[in-house]
Amino acid sequence: MNEQEKHGLIASSKGIMEIHTNALLASQLDVEAESEKGNRYWIGVVSASHVEKGVEGGFAQLCHGKVASLRKMNAGDWLIYYSPRTSMQGGKVLQAFTAIGRIIDDQVYTYHVSDSFVPYRRNVQYYPCQQVKIADLLDQLILTRGQTRWGYHFRYGHLQIQKEDFLKIALAMLGAEAETC
Repeated sequence: MNEQEKHGLIASSKGIMEIHTNALLASQLDVEAESEKGNRYWIGVVSASHVEKGVEGGFAQLCHGKVASLRKMNAGDWLIYYSPRTSMQGGKVLQAFTAIGRIIDDQVYTYHVSDSFVPYRRNVQYYPCQQVKIADLLDQLILTRGQTRWGYHFRYGHLQIQKEDFLKIALAMLGAEAETC
């Protein structure tokens, strides 16, 4: 087998694996059925250290605990966290997708952290995943493709994304998990 044939075989096997993983991921997440129900896909912008607290506690807290972003989401919607930094103040630059989960119910509630801080939260079922650098996906996502100032979209702390972008990010984050299921 010559080098060109080997390259073609490798490319074909990668394509088959991606199709298999996409199909497995879609069935695992039941994306087609969700689309019919009107479920939506969101990105929340939160430092990695705060994402870890949310994953451990099974909740989402966005935009410094304000209620508006949380009320936009419905039970069954998907949430992916993007973390620009490792911690809110003075953390190292991370620029990665750090968690993925699904909104469990329609309840938005307050949580007493201190006398001066009572943020709003939502219940989320998180899935085991790997962090994915956004740089690896910039040219693939509709949201960022061809944009030199792609970070502008993330400045507001919460945004809705298209299903296609969700699947690409989810595949990168859960791909290894989906292949082993």
